[in-house]
Amino acid sequence: MEGSIRCSANYVPLTPITFLERAAVVYQERVSVVFGDVTYTWAQTHQRCIKLASSISQLGVSPRDVVAVLAPNVPAMYELHFAVPMSGAVLCTLNTRHDSAMVSLLLKHSEAKLFFVDYQLLDVAKGALEILSKTASKIPLLVSIFECGHPSPSTAKGTLIYEDLIANGDVQFEVRRPRDEWDPISLNYTSGTTSNPKGVIYSHRGAYLNALATVLLNEMRCMPVYLWCVPMFHCNGWCLPWGIAAQGGTNVCQRNVTAEGIFDNIFRHKVTHMGGAPTVLNMIINSPPNVRKPLPGRVGVMTGAAPPPPDVIFRMEELGFDVTHSYGLTETYGPGSICTWKPEWNNLSKDAQAKLKARQGVPHVGMEELDVKDPQTMKSVPADAKTMGEVMFRGNVVMNGYLKDLKATQEAFKGGWFRTGDLGVKHPDGYIELKDRSKDIIISGGENISTIELEGVIFSHPAVLEAAVVGRPDDYWGETPCAFVKLKEGCSATPHEIIQFCQNRLPRFMAPRTVVFADLPKTSTGKTQKFVLRERAKALGSLSKKNTSML
Repeated sequence: MEGSIRCSANYVPLTPITFLERAAVVYQERVSVVFGDVTYTWAQTHQRCIKLASSISQLGVSPRDVVAVLAPNVPAMYELHFAVPMSGAVLCTLNTRHDSAMVSLLLKHSEAKLFFVDYQLLDVAKGALEILSKTASKIPLLVSIFECGHPSPSTAKGTLIYEDLIANGDVQFEVRRPRDEWDPISLNYTSGTTSNPKGVIYSHRGAYLNALATVLLNEMRCMPVYLWCVPMFHCNGWCLPWGIAAQGGTNVCQRNVTAEGIFDNIFRHKVTHMGGAPTVLNMIINSPPNVRKPLPGRVGVMTGAAPPPPDVIFRMEELGFDVTHSYGLTETYGPGSICTWKPEWNNLSKDAQAKLKARQGVPHVGMEELDVKDPQTMKSVPADAKTMGEVMFRGNVVMNGYLKDLKATQEAFKGGWFRTGDLGVKHPDGYIELKDRSKDIIISGGENISTIELEGVIFSHPAVLEAAVVGRPDDYWGETPCAFVKLKEGCSATPHEIIQFCQNRLPRFMAPRTVVFADLPKTSTGKTQKFVLRERAKALGSLSKKNTSML
């Protein structure tokens, strides 16, 4: 067709950098970042990022080099989401719960040239660099981030300080835009819940599209006020550092996430939106009355990272939060699906509504395809809410691949779809629902037991704060459900009571045979480390002996 061929001179690669540039013009005097008593406008944030990008390039960082960051949700972490790509480099945000050995491993694997570190994590960082120096010929330059709004303490000569880089940067620096929108913008390491972390490569195109998708998923109008509870090191904060800029919103940063801090910030800044794993929601609903403050209005909350129990969603709604459930992985830039709400569901009981909201839903507007397939034949499973298959994604907001791991990349995309490793079903309305990780499903006496479903029932017990279920090896059954339970403060229950509670609500074979009261090991993103619990269950030995009669 005449005129349908794209003019290459008019082609501009998609990149989230443009969101900041637009915000600096459209929302220039509106508040962009709040951290305690420190505030910046969008014009100031844009200028700070340009100057920081200039200094990064002056330190010998070339396009596609990796710049690592180890910091909580402070303003510097937000600014680096723009400044690093503006310098042409690739941002690598590291988990703040990693020890020196793991940080050293990731710095070596990523070949980071520059390393920004929050002052509270300097000991971890220095330990990592010391380990790295024993095996690497070059180690990254260390830049210290001190408390925003406070004068930097006196340091040794030659020490690089974050605010000094901004002060000495060139505001006329020419931003290094990607030549191709598929160029890498960030490197995110998986949380390592099932294996050693892998480096997931995000593109400028994918980040741009998913940032806009998350704005739509959160139903954000112009100039929202977003409270940072999701770690920005996790999937780049579900791409919302870029998304908030697109809408000219206000980023309310906080160093630590507590129930008191959440309520205080919502009340003080009139927060409209926030996000968090079910562990954060759990923290909110179980907060003491003296911590809670009246909400200035309904607060939108996106939850993900782990399937939320329906009871948690129900109790959050009662407190004045509107919960949106999204599902995804590091490999899908965070949110890849959304449990889109339908008006007719408003007439259902609150319990029924919570169960619907706990489903993982349908692909969001930025994700082309989501399906549940037989992993062997690659055929879609029937939409009968019963037949299990593997959840798979395909689209522009799926990773480029794993850094330096072609084999793992090829395995992940075998058959032309990204294989999540999650098992689920598809309902007649097309919505998917997770049943388990492929490694977490319990097969007892030939019956498949969904740990997610069992955990949801245990969680509804009034004395239970948290629950996780794994398989305990068994000589007769193969394995039996073993529940690790943390009780609410001041509450009590016995293993027998928990087991009886489940037997009254589920088929008998699904009820736990073992209940252990203990704290649950977690990743920094709120996921329970089931591999740790599996080892504990294995150490318990078999409940039954071979050739015993069926119970």
